[in-house]
Amino acid sequence: MLVPKITSSTLDPALQRALALLPAVLYTDAAQAVAASASSDAAIWADTDAAAAKELLNSGVAVAVHSGEVPADVDAARIAVRYSAAQGLEQAVERALGEGVARAGAVVLQLTRAQIEEGAQLARLVAAADARAAGESGAVRVLVELSGSWTEDLLARVGRAGASAVVEADQLALDAQGAGLALGAAVVAGSGLASDRADGLITTVVVDEQHVCLGVAYSNAASLGAALAAGEGVYWSRRRGLWHKGLTSGATQALLGLRVDCDADALCFRVRQHGAGFCHRGTRTCFGPAAGLARLAHTVAARRDSAPAGSYTARLFGDAPLLRAKLLEEATELADAREPADVAFEAADLLYFAMVKCAAHGVSLADVERSLDRKHLKVVRRPGNAKPEFVAGAEAEPRAEAAPEPELQTAPEPPAEETPVPRTSILSPGIRAALPGEQIRMRVYASDALTAAERDALLQRPIIDSAEIMRRVRPIVDAVRATGDAAVRELTRKFDGVSLDAVVLRAPFDVPALPERVRAAIDQAYANVHAFHSAQLAADTRVETMPGVVCSRFSRAIERVGLYVPGGSAVLPSSALMLGVPAQVAGCREIVLATPPRADGSVVPEVLYVAHKVGATAIVTAGGAQAIAAMAYGTQSVPKVDKICGPGNQYVTAAKMLAQNDTAAMVAIDMPAGPSEVLVVADASSNAAFVASDLLSQAEHGPDSQVVLLAAGLSDAQLAAIEAEVHAQASRLPRVDVVRQSIPKSFCLRVPSVAAAMAFSNAYAPEHLILHNARAAACVADVVNAGSVFVGPYSPESCGDYASGTNHTLPTYGFSRMYSGVNTATFVKHITAQELTPQGLANIADTVMTLAEVEELEAHRNAVAIRLRDLQ
Repeated sequence: MLVPKITSSTLDPALQRALALLPAVLYTDAAQAVAASASSDAAIWADTDAAAAKELLNSGVAVAVHSGEVPADVDAARIAVRYSAAQGLEQAVERALGEGVARAGAVVLQLTRAQIEEGAQLARLVAAADARAAGESGAVRVLVELSGSWTEDLLARVGRAGASAVVEADQLALDAQGAGLALGAAVVAGSGLASDRADGLITTVVVDEQHVCLGVAYSNAASLGAALAAGEGVYWSRRRGLWHKGLTSGATQALLGLRVDCDADALCFRVRQHGAGFCHRGTRTCFGPAAGLARLAHTVAARRDSAPAGSYTARLFGDAPLLRAKLLEEATELADAREPADVAFEAADLLYFAMVKCAAHGVSLADVERSLDRKHLKVVRRPGNAKPEFVAGAEAEPRAEAAPEPELQTAPEPPAEETPVPRTSILSPGIRAALPGEQIRMRVYASDALTAAERDALLQRPIIDSAEIMRRVRPIVDAVRATGDAAVRELTRKFDGVSLDAVVLRAPFDVPALPERVRAAIDQAYANVHAFHSAQLAADTRVETMPGVVCSRFSRAIERVGLYVPGGSAVLPSSALMLGVPAQVAGCREIVLATPPRADGSVVPEVLYVAHKVGATAIVTAGGAQAIAAMAYGTQSVPKVDKICGPGNQYVTAAKMLAQNDTAAMVAIDMPAGPSEVLVVADASSNAAFVASDLLSQAEHGPDSQVVLLAAGLSDAQLAAIEAEVHAQASRLPRVDVVRQSIPKSFCLRVPSVAAAMAFSNAYAPEHLILHNARAAACVADVVNAGSVFVGPYSPESCGDYASGTNHTLPTYGFSRMYSGVNTATFVKHITAQELTPQGLANIADTVMTLAEVEELEAHRNAVAIRLRDLQ
């Protein structure tokens, strides 16, 4: 990359601003370098000597020193060592190879035109430098200074060699008409930029201040020069030529810096985006919403200017003591947190209030990141001791109101020392995630080598004690009960970073057009699920138990049901289908669907389409515990429901349990929930690739997914084939990092027969049971406990998840021992009736009165006796 060298304090300010946008700038004046480092994102270098090097390094300035002056005990990546080739190029390269490449992050060669044109020695030095890493900066860089004036040809030679040309600023001009090299063309040549496109345009990735990709554009020398001159996002349109982004729409970009990729065939523009966003559709990015801190910072900044008077957000911005108290509160809760999940939760809370503090004082996330980067560059640091008042607080007992030791665990508490942890337990110290390069494999055990305790340990799931989660969820539920829609809006803004225009959408819905292939897939899945669930409708029952005594049972739909569909930025129409279709078939009068909103507050189009198909009457545009509470208790706009169904995370499940146990809510739920799980039975007839794919389809859900393989009579070679497929397929998955965690926690149990496998499966009671054995259909009769069964090699779980017709909302965690998956009966209740004739009453009277006397319930006996007297 071209590195401008600024030797004068009287440089044209416009040119100096443009040069500061390049990745690196070299100053001959140390004071100028320090001043520039305070305001520029470029890497600032300064010519200096060993005596002043440390002070400059501590100011955030990298240094270029002469050979023999390399300071000790500093970050080598920020040191450049100079070598003159006046006594011969080969000699200078040898010295650089022997000293500079080994001790510094860069070497600077002072060459003549002829030495650059010779090329071989420079290429030799670059190759050696590329092979040696220098800390976080990557390979050692080679910079070339020229004795004389640069030309585009010389710049291109240096750039193609992989080196960086150091060009004095007075040799550069902002446009082709100026005296000197045109800056845009010089950057292209000096960076060795070469397009891989037929039109010669350079692909340009555009990112914001947090390096979130906004979109892709194209550049050439002309547009690059214009962008640097204007300090704004200027590109080359394939249709219109020079394109000043946002000039007519107002969505302009302030250019903050640019980089060239490692292969010199693409540019990266870092910008501050103004207006609606980069995308022509009016969104901030062309790739969906931002996430994490970038999204939070954007939302907080927007809310600073638009928070309704009297809202909690407005109070935080206007009430400094309140904000200070919240910062101290959240910092203390983070300090007291012990479990990883709690540390993450409390850190997120603290970051939220920290960003409010920043926004209130006009500090952006980019400002914070710049400060972090500058701290990272410090050479001399403070000792790091805490202030005395905080040391005293840390040494004291924890606060009485501090959160208790979190009870969410990945496994049971270890037994006492005298009772060793079974080797099969997921508490075993040998269990860890697979590292990149290691084989991704399950634990393997032989059933005939297990003790009873070891077998029982294999049946265990991760223990989730919900006390701590309930403590967090209860205030959310209470807030929704107290203030309704206002709480839903505020909690959605806090947790999802979304400001809702309306909490509820009412039918009929404005359903956007879907791609025909997607619409057809949803329609087919809907038809299959509808057909299967329609067949589940039970006929009324009528039995004459004795002459004149007729008993009957009939079903009625639950009138108002709430369906929770996880999602937000994810697209989960299948969950909406699996909940909405049986509710529709059952005849529920009011179907309320709740789903987290997208970044713009809208509902995922595919979910909206399904809501329309199943006849939903309302959609709550909120997720999490606040959505569950809104449906359980009702708000100003959210209808109260009688039963809530649907999957969700641990906070959704906790909110469902709280509501079910509160008589004020008068609401039922479908079932408890835990991590997703699968158990696969495989024998010698199974296809290793099929078995592995089914194991991985669950393992990719999350680190706590439960995956079990029962190897029925498999040889070592057959089991090894499955293990090899698991590793090979897992390595190709986008979520391989998740699989590296979940698969080592999972296990394979070698059993002597399919019968033994079925016995273990019934004890385990899996959510999904997949039968990959020779007589799979015959084994269905042996299934006692399972959520759903997938029979034979061509029945992957994915079909049940989406479109075969069965329901994918199933009991996990062993609850299939006593719960069914969601079905049509989930949405109906059964009512019994009896009708007795006079003769029937006479026939049964003595039995009833005798039993009433035994229980000493005289009114019960009299209700029959008084009628008998009337009949006489």
